[in-house]
Amino acid sequence: MAAKKQAANRHGSVWEVGITALRLGLTSFGGPVAHLGYFYEEYVKRKKWIDDKTYADLVALCQFLPGPASSQVGIGIGLMRAGVWGALAAWLGFTLPSAVALSLVAVWLQHHSWGDAGWMHGLLMAAVAVVAQAVWEMARKFAVGRLEATIATIAAVAVLLVPGAWSQVAVIAAAGGIGAFGLRSKNVALSSSVAGIPPFIRRSIGATLLLLFAVLLVALPLVRASISSPLWALFDSFYRAGALVFGGGHVVLPLLEAEVVPQGWITASQFLAGYSAAQAVPGPLFTFAAYIGMASFGWKGALVATIAIFLPSFLLVLGAFPFWHWLRHQPRFQAALVGMNAAVVGILLAALYDPIWTKAVNEPADFAFVLGAFLLLAVWKWPAWAVVLVSFAGGLWHSFVQ
Repeated sequence: MAAKKQAANRHGSVWEVGITALRLGLTSFGGPVAHLGYFYEEYVKRKKWIDDKTYADLVALCQFLPGPASSQVGIGIGLMRAGVWGALAAWLGFTLPSAVALSLVAVWLQHHSWGDAGWMHGLLMAAVAVVAQAVWEMARKFAVGRLEATIATIAAVAVLLVPGAWSQVAVIAAAGGIGAFGLRSKNVALSSSVAGIPPFIRRSIGATLLLLFAVLLVALPLVRASISSPLWALFDSFYRAGALVFGGGHVVLPLLEAEVVPQGWITASQFLAGYSAAQAVPGPLFTFAAYIGMASFGWKGALVATIAIFLPSFLLVLGAFPFWHWLRHQPRFQAALVGMNAAVVGILLAALYDPIWTKAVNEPADFAFVLGAFLLLAVWKWPAWAVVLVSFAGGLWHSFVQ
């Protein structure tokens, strides 16, 4: 019965999906957890495109995959509503507002002096508070046991002593292996749905998409080594970041920083200021890629970086759809994810220290400001965008009184 109901609901137009997603992209502040709440209200309760159980299954699937969970849920809903073009429309509508906004921020910052501007320092301190809260919340969820906490600590030490994108990849892979054989699955967020996600894609197509995901992950760095093209290098860096990020948008920070700052595409201060600005716009945090691409190589860079960081999500969501019923019942796979999530906490903790803390906190007054911002986020539950705006205003005021 549930499957028939879902099939009956799959008759929406691509335009309808795109407009609905665009409205969400313009109004969805608060990060991925808040985004999922907005999606539930719009897609499940108000429009009734899917039922509660199917939505819960879709959220569970996207939590198990690397990449931006909220964007992936939107892609999945678009697929179920209007096919592959509906998935594309859902992603475009939800992503476009923040990608355009952050590209404009990058253009504006390019025409204003960086120097020791107080407003920029305010953004850097806001980044410390935002990432500290993310570490705190993720540690409470993913590093509560002794082995998980140990994995997180070793991961932090490892990526600090051996910096670089590939060391982070190695740490995540090793943690997955430890989790698969040393941890029991926590069976998080599994739905009791019998029907589950309707398999709109054949298994053969799903397997092809998953294979393409893996081939690109291996082949892009090889091609990059033989082709002297900055845009190709940009595509490779952002595809790898989108393919290997577990745990939400904040975790993309250390992977991207290790890719773009050593290359000299942007400075560490520009990187962190843009990351803070990304907190103040609605939509997915992964659109931070548009800011980096625009600041590095103009509008072509913004386009390439945005497509590259979201492409793995398309391949994984569409490829995993037909296999979800089998995948969700594999305890060793779920246990591996527990280990990988613990490693993600450690990687983010390392990023909190370097480059974020080392660039932003230079004196006791800075530390006091960060403590106040963290208090507003973690205790008073202010939205991140509000704390960023306050930090920006405080930095401007500091510039004027000096």
